[in-house]
Amino acid sequence: MRSPSFLFVCLGNICRSPLAEAAFVEAAKRAGIAVTANSAGTGDWHVGHAPDPRSQAVAVRHGVDISGMRARRVRGEDFRSFDHILALDPQNLRDLHAIAPAGTTARLSLLLDHVPGRAGQGVRDPYYGDEADFDEVWRDVSAAADGLVAMLNRERNQPIG
Repeated sequence: MRSPSFLFVCLGNICRSPLAEAAFVEAAKRAGIAVTANSAGTGDWHVGHAPDPRSQAVAVRHGVDISGMRARRVRGEDFRSFDHILALDPQNLRDLHAIAPAGTTARLSLLLDHVPGRAGQGVRDPYYGDEADFDEVWRDVSAAADGLVAMLNRERNQPIG
């Protein structure tokens, strides 16, 4: 059986979505759940670039190295190859719905829809902010990662049939 797959999407794929991917992979690893995860952007400004140094710094402070990640843009095949595509904010979710090809099988949602009491909210873009803004992003994506792991645990424990 194939492990569940998740794509985290923000605008440029250098701040929020790499942190969301990293937080989720770490949360799943702690829970002993095999997952496939990646991140992408709806824009192409940073394709091929490493995550923002401030994103790398906050990840390192939490024991995760994201320096090897490289930004990419969402592709049409992502809508069929991932089970879940999670937008980091409502505008990116709208953009994903607009570019989703016919035959899309991925479930699209906002990342914070998976945090109790945060449905419909977006993770604030820290690009023009400071270190505290990146810390806030880490808290948000970590809470969402825990929510996604809880969802996977519920799905794993549901009886078949």
